[in-house]
Amino acid sequence: MISLQAQEDGSPQTREQAVLEPSPSRIVPKPVPESQTQDPRRYQIEQLRRRYSPKETNAPHGATSLIFKLAPSDPDFPFELAHLDCDLRVPWEYPEEKPTLFVRNKDIPRGFGINIERGWEKLVEEKPEATLLALTRELDKKLETFLSEQKVETVKLVSFKDTRHLRALAAEENATPVTPTQPEPAKPAPRAYVPEPSYTKDQIAVAKARRATEVRQLEARMGRMPMYHRSPDGIVYTLPIEPKRRPELPSGLQGVQTLHLIIPLIYPLQNLRVQLNEVDSNDAEPVEDLFSEKAAEQQHMTLMSHLNYLAQNLHKLAKQAQAQVQARVQAEAAKAEALKATIAPLEVDKNDTGKSVASGEKSHIQFITRPPEWSLVIGEDDSTDEDTDPEDEAHGGVALGAEDTEATPVITDTPERGTMISFPSIELHGIEIIQVSILSLSVKCERCKTINDAAGLKPGVEKPLSCKKCASSMAVTFRAQLVHEHSSRAGFLDLSGCKVADMLPSTFIPTCARCSTSSLGLVSVRGETVTNICRDCHAKFTFKIPEVKFLFITPGSLPPPTTGPRRKQEKLGLHAGEPLPNKGACQHYRKSYRWFRFSCCSRVHPCDKCHDDGEDHVNEWANRMICGWCSREQNYAVEACGFCGRSVIGRKGKGFWEGGRGTRDQRTMSRKDPRKHKRIVGSQAAKKT
Repeated sequence: MISLQAQEDGSPQTREQAVLEPSPSRIVPKPVPESQTQDPRRYQIEQLRRRYSPKETNAPHGATSLIFKLAPSDPDFPFELAHLDCDLRVPWEYPEEKPTLFVRNKDIPRGFGINIERGWEKLVEEKPEATLLALTRELDKKLETFLSEQKVETVKLVSFKDTRHLRALAAEENATPVTPTQPEPAKPAPRAYVPEPSYTKDQIAVAKARRATEVRQLEARMGRMPMYHRSPDGIVYTLPIEPKRRPELPSGLQGVQTLHLIIPLIYPLQNLRVQLNEVDSNDAEPVEDLFSEKAAEQQHMTLMSHLNYLAQNLHKLAKQAQAQVQARVQAEAAKAEALKATIAPLEVDKNDTGKSVASGEKSHIQFITRPPEWSLVIGEDDSTDEDTDPEDEAHGGVALGAEDTEATPVITDTPERGTMISFPSIELHGIEIIQVSILSLSVKCERCKTINDAAGLKPGVEKPLSCKKCASSMAVTFRAQLVHEHSSRAGFLDLSGCKVADMLPSTFIPTCARCSTSSLGLVSVRGETVTNICRDCHAKFTFKIPEVKFLFITPGSLPPPTTGPRRKQEKLGLHAGEPLPNKGACQHYRKSYRWFRFSCCSRVHPCDKCHDDGEDHVNEWANRMICGWCSREQNYAVEACGFCGRSVIGRKGKGFWEGGRGTRDQRTMSRKDPRKHKRIVGSQAAKKT
């Protein structure tokens, strides 16, 4: 509706504004349901019921507890969080009283859970008129921001063993002046409270300006890489990494390909953090903590400098982290030994009587040390105290002798890494154990996704392969395990350059359950039932593998090196722009001004005859050439060089044969051509006769 003022004004701009701007009388507010107006608490709780189907319980003070799981909707969510286990408490006086949220995830540290709960409180304060469903959606959008904040320090409750009654009893029994008193262990000093640092507006402004500059530099250098990714809030960056000395890294870190670079909003006032991907968390966490400490000490370095430092010194950081972990374990062990040494005299004094010690009489309690031969296993290969059972030691048991150890085979544990092979629901009838002796697989090339066959894999033997399409190098190593009724693991695979696709017919060795005799190898595959008879006790046994599953645990090893020495490149001593010796001509072809690079040996020769004279094999087609006028190597051309344009087959356009423009048609021949009237008389005489 156009106003009167707009009608009176004749300018087209005013008329257009009047048409585009709606009249205030036509703006209608969003309708509010009557049920929400009458009972907003019940209406909003019903919304949550339809959306999340929560579990409802009665909380204290008349509140309603809604327990539901909130899955992150962001497809690029950087954290490994399947869902957020929420406990939403809606008070009875809602919306006058604010709802509260409690995080119930056990896999999230409590400090990050407090960050999420505080973020919920901020959302409630910023949007007091929003519904509970709208607040949960807003929490889903900002979940990554809350988890990226610095972890809140929490108090850890530690239970201590009360030994005061032991000290009091020892003091009563050793009341005589002859018995020395045990020193009371010193109480640990209370932990000092460290307040959270606060910064001024100027410091925050300077930090944000520096962060923006370094982030622009990071995006300019790393933004075009294929594995680069930036979170919507600009805090987490996914970047590729290539360690300088990957073979020197621990096995759990050798498969690293990318990392998450977490840049706080007020960096460098808050510490920089990294998270390594495709690696074992037990090996990666000490390295990540050590890098954070190094980055905090070197705050003058830029983000790119930190990334270069991490790529160049990742193997050193891994060694330092392992040394720190070992030192911490040794310190804890020494502390435990010191505590044991402190409590041991108290227990001895408790058993002894004070009278016998004071009078100097010999106690009736005698301590007999355990004979060393009871704790040792006499064998040919190894004899360690670790093989003895601690329960047998406590009860005075004797370890097995040499005869018993030879009869029982010792099976070493296979390390859990690579890809695990399992046979769930395997059926064993009359079989004690079964083992895969020769494994055959079909693997998929990681480069071109082509299926290749890897047959004849023996346990512990690495088999190199080559893709039949792209010829990329691959390697497969099989580490076998025994399969029985309580374990369906068949072994582990170390793959490099490929991924396992399926199991092909393989060879199995079953062991009879009646006489424990191993049978010969039997070939079987998924879904096939194999029945045979024991060669010793003639008992019938059957096994069937209904399905085969492959579980990816850790990345494989590095790709195998290329076989054979690298071919040396031929040094010809040529310079671009200068002609070849004799302009590339040879004794066989004096008007051929070029050299050829033959595809059979990648060597350069002036012609095919020169190749046969200098090599010990038959020449193949040459697909490249070197111009005799400018010495530039290029693809094969028939007449002229592609760089200088000069002819490489003599004078271009002259001569009848190679490269010439002559003709044999006498009607189109030039009158000056000496071949135009040749043999004409002879042909006419032949026609007359």
